[in-house]
Amino acid sequence: MVELDIVKSLNYFDLQCNLTLGNEIIALQGSSGSGKTTILDCIAGIKTPDIGIIKIDNKIVFSSSENINLPIKDRHVGYLFQNYALFPHMTVEENILFGVKNQKNYDISYIKYITETFKIQHLKDRKPNQISGGEKQRVALARALAIKPNVLMLDEPFAALDKDTKTVVYKEFIEYKKQFKMSIFLVTHDPYEAELLADRSIIINEGVLVKSKDAFNIVQNSL
Repeated sequence: MVELDIVKSLNYFDLQCNLTLGNEIIALQGSSGSGKTTILDCIAGIKTPDIGIIKIDNKIVFSSSENINLPIKDRHVGYLFQNYALFPHMTVEENILFGVKNQKNYDISYIKYITETFKIQHLKDRKPNQISGGEKQRVALARALAIKPNVLMLDEPFAALDKDTKTVVYKEFIEYKKQFKMSIFLVTHDPYEAELLADRSIIINEGVLVKSKDAFNIVQNSL
């Protein structure tokens, strides 16, 4: 569960976000610069709110009143960036293990499970420039999940994929979310994508949450 009630001053407006998320997927929609990615960055600890509080699984990770601001590594957040941010000099396996390699006893069986789930185990010795866009997306998602995060944040994760690859990846993602039960934020500009993949959808306009609705199940059931 994620609970946040924060204010963050941006260039032209103040971002105001009061939101609670359980084990579900919430889509954040809005124009470029509306504050969607800033919300993710504040939860992850990349950016710091001016005032407010953020809790992840009932643990305070940020509180302006209590002077708490946990570092990124202590928040147990998985983050999939729009460009995937895979390290080009590392193999697929090294990319996936990057976040856990300094842990003395990371769960090897879990790593095997997610690579098999995403059907990328055969790619382990390849470099990012040797795999397709859809494969890069799955590798980046596996890396985000390798740390066993309490919350997963996806910033335009499908934007770089072509239409045919998106169709395949959408179906795969719907299956994935049944297996990995956690709070998931999905930033997207695509209303169809939001309705297809999310349980709830929120529209953000100049830093303000202006509309919230349940995602439509009709589209999802049609797949």
